[in-house]
Amino acid sequence: MKRLALAAAMFMMVVTGAFAQADLQPLAIVKLNKSETITLKQLKTRVETYRKQQGISSFTIEQKKEILEAMIDEKLVVQAAQKAGLNITDTQVNQYFLQNLSQQVGRPVTEAEFADLIKQSTNLSLDDFMRDQVGMNVAEFKAYLKNELIAQQYVMQSKQDMIAKIAPADGDIRSFYEMNKASFVQSDMLKLFLVVVPKAADAAAAKAKANALYTDAKNKKTSIDSIKANLAKDSSYQGGDIFVSKTAVNAQQLGISFNELIDLFNRELGFFSELNETENDYQFYTIRAKYPQKMLALSDLIQPETTITVYDYIKQNLTQQLQSEALIRAVQDITGELNTPTNVDRKKTGTALEKLLDW
Repeated sequence: MKRLALAAAMFMMVVTGAFAQADLQPLAIVKLNKSETITLKQLKTRVETYRKQQGISSFTIEQKKEILEAMIDEKLVVQAAQKAGLNITDTQVNQYFLQNLSQQVGRPVTEAEFADLIKQSTNLSLDDFMRDQVGMNVAEFKAYLKNELIAQQYVMQSKQDMIAKIAPADGDIRSFYEMNKASFVQSDMLKLFLVVVPKAADAAAAKAKANALYTDAKNKKTSIDSIKANLAKDSSYQGGDIFVSKTAVNAQQLGISFNELIDLFNRELGFFSELNETENDYQFYTIRAKYPQKMLALSDLIQPETTITVYDYIKQNLTQQLQSEALIRAVQDITGELNTPTNVDRKKTGTALEKLLDW
């Protein structure tokens, strides 16, 4: 019996080792600037990432081939960028990463603050949340972002003259507005000034500071403008104007129910919230302005107290769309020039590659 168990264990070790070796098989070597190998395991990881991002149950063999080609092209462009002396610092990657997190939350957040929010809402660590969402942990996703940013920078610099000239015609802008006029509606909106006092290492001092700011502002001993101006000199608190629409999403961002948001819209100018305590800070807000719902014309501001009109907004978005399309064509042109047998050594092709991709 012991011999049988030992034989079974040995068999499992051999099988596991065989699968591990299969996953380490090189599919292609990119060698424009340096030698980088794309293995079957790396392809499987990328396929899994795309599967999670796109909500697709599985990919066909042809689709896996396309993903492999995209990985080859990605490495070619990054190597070409590095050869040209282009690079992206870790600080720039972190800034881009935080911009994306802040857009999801609706306000500026640090990585630690976002991790806390994820822990509270999903009971997952940030790494586990990222794996669930995009198939990579934070460090892996940042490395992926870095390559993407380097590639974008290279393509933009290589084709900047062509891309910079792209702009929609006036007629296209007006046609887009007419076709989408119903969506250009400014909902009922409030302008709030939010004050946040982080607890940091001294919660008692933060509470005292928050109480003082709240009491002085509510009793008009100091103005909101003074609190706002003092932000540059006093780092113990944060503050800023935020615009709130009458939506469930905005209610969630404020940490109140939708019915409470409706009540807030019925308040008068100058209304102060209670001083609220969260796990990380003390905060309060006051109503500074109210804007009624209305249909927006081309000359109207897309949001109150900005300088961007509906016309400008449509122009910017159509320009980005046209530039994105041009960028895709530019990437195809560049990778078409770089993707040669001299720069790429394909280790698996034809039926041999298809057998490996049949999982």
